[in-house]
Amino acid sequence: MTSPKKVSATLTQAVARALTMSGWFTLFTNCRYILNGELVEDHLVISDETGLILKREGYIGGEAIDLEDSIIAPGFLELHTNGANGFHFTHFKDEKSYARKIDDIARYYTTQGVTGFWATIPTVKSDEFQKILPSLTPRPIPNSASLLGAHTEGPYLHPAKNGAHNASLFQPCSTSPSTIFGASNLQSSIKLVTLAPELPGSSSLIKTLKSHGIKVSMGHSTATYDQGIAGLSAGATCLTHTLNAMPPLGSRAPGLAGLVSLPDAQVPYYTIIADGQHLHPSTVSLLHRATPRRSILITDSIELASLPDGTYPGHSQIPFQQTKAGNRATIAGTDTLIGGCVPLQQSVRNLMEWSGCGIAEAVSTVTENVAGMMGIDAERGVLKEGRRADLTVLSEQGEVLQTWIAGVKVWDKEEEVTRREEDGEARG
Repeated sequence: MTSPKKVSATLTQAVARALTMSGWFTLFTNCRYILNGELVEDHLVISDETGLILKREGYIGGEAIDLEDSIIAPGFLELHTNGANGFHFTHFKDEKSYARKIDDIARYYTTQGVTGFWATIPTVKSDEFQKILPSLTPRPIPNSASLLGAHTEGPYLHPAKNGAHNASLFQPCSTSPSTIFGASNLQSSIKLVTLAPELPGSSSLIKTLKSHGIKVSMGHSTATYDQGIAGLSAGATCLTHTLNAMPPLGSRAPGLAGLVSLPDAQVPYYTIIADGQHLHPSTVSLLHRATPRRSILITDSIELASLPDGTYPGHSQIPFQQTKAGNRATIAGTDTLIGGCVPLQQSVRNLMEWSGCGIAEAVSTVTENVAGMMGIDAERGVLKEGRRADLTVLSEQGEVLQTWIAGVKVWDKEEEVTRREEDGEARG
């Protein structure tokens, strides 16, 4: 895609008066946009003043941007990320430096089309949860992806499915979440908790978390299908990295993964790591095709994502060296996977290739489906009037070309390439 052509137009006085309430606007032309899992052939209008999506009719003038047949998607939403670009969300020294690190990673996410993220804190000690979580209260970050809150993955997990978590730090469901996380964090920063539904007292814990407005996902679990049904009945609404750290989908023992076959109105949302390491491509396709409207792609990314291959130190979750080789990250000297190393846009492209679905359906797994699961679809994740104009401009193949935050373009691939070339020439 060449640089978007900006066409200036002058408002007449009459039209200017008509637009007093909405202010100036930007009109995207020669494009398609994604809505309800489908490609819509139409233009899109956003307010420069409010940063919201406007009605697509009745506007004259403003600034028109020719997108040359590119595709506009809602900004991608990262539901499960432990970090990237050298920063892990457990890397906490003090509030001020941590906030700077959050801002830095939020800017990095925009280069991948991500406009909002939930920071995942894996199982750590209670005092570390309580030290970190206040800094993960939702907040907008200027010209960057918004911090939408925290996802605590643990400590209510089953020790037989600990994965890279330290099972010695797991807690029984009888331990109050206020004791683990801090009462104020239940009201402010925590938006999602992953737990194992087969643990004694899990149903009561799910109901407690739900009473605080916290979503509950089931994972790192040995649960049977029936125990998963009980978790859903208690209020859980999702599965965490389906088929990873849970029993396989058996012919007579479907386990938690079998819940994706429930009738549409009952099936939970379910997250999938589509990196080719955690699941075979055909397994990714099988899961997604079960109920595409409930399928959610996650990266489960760690701080090694985007870093060169090599061996790196651990952190408070993994007190061992870590090895990155391509998009595979393991505890050094073992085959234990410790998270993902591919960006969300690559996951979308992988899903398109492996399942044969179109770009609109694939993009919905990182936008509309996520927003629906987290209950924020009245604000984000959907290209409808009144929602935030957080946008990702894509090629036909699903490559991120531009990222817009609240109606402002914050990243452009072509401009980035030009900048790097000019920097290289200057250094040369």
